[in-house]
Amino acid sequence: MAFHEDRLPLAVSLPIYLDNHATTRVDPRVVEVMLPYFLEHYGNAASISHRFGWDAADAVARARSQLATALNADPKEIIFTSGATESNNLAIKGVATASRRKGNHLVTANSEHRSVLDPFRRLSREGWDVTIVPCDSSGQVSPDSIAHALNDRTTLVSVMIANNEVGTINNVREIGRLCHERGVLFHTDATQAVGKLPIDIEKDHIDLLSCSAHKIYGPKGIGALYLRRRDPLVRISPLFDGGGHERGFRSGTLPVPLIVGFGLAVELAMASMSEESSRILELRERLFAGILTRISHVSLNGHPKLRLAGNLNLSFSYVDGEALMMAMRDVAVSSGSACTAANPEPSHVLTAMGLDEDSARASLRFGLGRFTTAEEIDVTIDYLAKAVANLRAQSAVWIEKTDFS
Repeated sequence: MAFHEDRLPLAVSLPIYLDNHATTRVDPRVVEVMLPYFLEHYGNAASISHRFGWDAADAVARARSQLATALNADPKEIIFTSGATESNNLAIKGVATASRRKGNHLVTANSEHRSVLDPFRRLSREGWDVTIVPCDSSGQVSPDSIAHALNDRTTLVSVMIANNEVGTINNVREIGRLCHERGVLFHTDATQAVGKLPIDIEKDHIDLLSCSAHKIYGPKGIGALYLRRRDPLVRISPLFDGGGHERGFRSGTLPVPLIVGFGLAVELAMASMSEESSRILELRERLFAGILTRISHVSLNGHPKLRLAGNLNLSFSYVDGEALMMAMRDVAVSSGSACTAANPEPSHVLTAMGLDEDSARASLRFGLGRFTTAEEIDVTIDYLAKAVANLRAQSAVWIEKTDFS
């Protein structure tokens, strides 16, 4: 069925949002619980001499417990930050600086988010010995490659749970186990995984974990770092000082409304994880099947099975990537990583997986989420099929190929 703007299904309005790996709409229930902390309970959580401060501190403690419960952690091990980028920087630079006398070797993978890779590269410029192991063609990081990279001077390994571009899930439990056997701290960027995949910091042997609220229908500007307090006690150096908030690891007045929203967002995600994942996976398979039915020469990027339910990353042959994005202006998707969209270079994750530049540029990342509907999926398939057909009709390479096929 072909759709036109004046004859869209009643349940669909444009534009359609399918970029939930970049950020998510805040759940109305989260907005509702945050509002009183802007207008009524607006105290500083560090003000211990009056009711306003006590109420704020209680709200922060409740949210800290909500996040700790989701990770099987102690609430005292949760440090609130401005987001996953800060959490990654605090974890990586903090451990590297605090552990330098023990060793100066650090390990990560070439498929990590820029907020992990860039801190490692800065540390490399400042004298640390950094090993960046390769991922495979599906974007997975092999535990064996991590094991081979470790040496007696290694103090930290950082490997994400789920990739933000292609959705591939890593075997962090095995990587964490290998690290602990060697006395090496293990950090994971769980930004795309918290609330979507089961995480247990004990069973997964995780020492530090980064996450953010805005990937799970919470507010922007708030994240957290899990920091293990026992077996082993993890020591880090703070990025900045002033006030001694968050046990001295992250000074600054706590944004109580955002923290409250983060807490509820995590709780809601955990309560609906199984049901929501099943529904989103069904929609993703509907999208993938519809695209394959309507469009030829499409390739899937990432692991075919071990991937986030809401992720679909595809490359379209014989199509200019920038032109395809422009043609899809009524459907919000990403080409490569949303966080580096201003960078004209092809996705570093896709090229690390072995894709050539043309295939990497002609890739789209569809991020399905809580508010995605089946009607939106059907409209998206139609928009995409028309866009690809129009662009290929203008491609000399495509015309030549079809003339001889």
